[in-house]
Amino acid sequence: MHVFFHFGNLSLPGYSLMIIIGLAAGNVLVWLLGKRHHLIYDDFLLLEAYTFLGAMIGAKGLYLFVARNEIQWSRLAQADYLKDLMVGGFVFYGGLIGGFLFFLLAGKIHKVDIASYMRRFMFVIPFIHGFGRLGCLMAGCCYGRPYNGPGAVVFPDGSFAPAGIPLFPVQLAEAVCLFVLAGFLFGVSGRIKSAYQTAALYFGIYGVIRFVLEYFRYDDAERGGFAWFSTSQWISIGIVIFLIITGFIRMRKRHGISQLRK
Repeated sequence: MHVFFHFGNLSLPGYSLMIIIGLAAGNVLVWLLGKRHHLIYDDFLLLEAYTFLGAMIGAKGLYLFVARNEIQWSRLAQADYLKDLMVGGFVFYGGLIGGFLFFLLAGKIHKVDIASYMRRFMFVIPFIHGFGRLGCLMAGCCYGRPYNGPGAVVFPDGSFAPAGIPLFPVQLAEAVCLFVLAGFLFGVSGRIKSAYQTAALYFGIYGVIRFVLEYFRYDDAERGGFAWFSTSQWISIGIVIFLIITGFIRMRKRHGISQLRK
């Protein structure tokens, strides 16, 4: 679709604008809530910078992996082709995993108590991600399957999505799910005392959402896959299994400690 917003002589793609709005709104929320909970905003900015770097590396790295058969590797020496390859094409799950690892790394390096930030601000991730999915709708990427029901979207010529065909609005559906998830995480953030539980709720619920919505997507070549599932579905399965195993281990440890206290 390639929606552009014009501000004087400046033309900004709709996708970029949605990301900017999401980041700005997310940071304002963190600043306001951080003051209430006596958390240092400068520490959050430090964690955010590391997270953003890790997210960019992870998102681009996973994209290069899933799109490896579509990439013209012999053209990497061509500056224009390399520029287009680096600027376009990112996979959210790669960014999520890379960003989370760099977030943990930042806490270790700079001795920041990341647990408090995780408990209070985990909701910001799906909040910003929701704006990103609205940007996907404007750009015409991450599009849905052919669909003639209510809410179907038709993209014009020049879009990433097939033009002139009614498609399921999977980008909008995911955005709605993400905003609901953000609201839920914000609602329980004051009642959950463990950073692990907050992270497990986010990763687990999003894993299920993403697994289901992958069936409604139609950009198979860009997503990649193996056997029965897409790359993102396999990652979702892996995350949920990991959470089940770690949750069971933590439960056994708590049970063992309670038995010792008796």
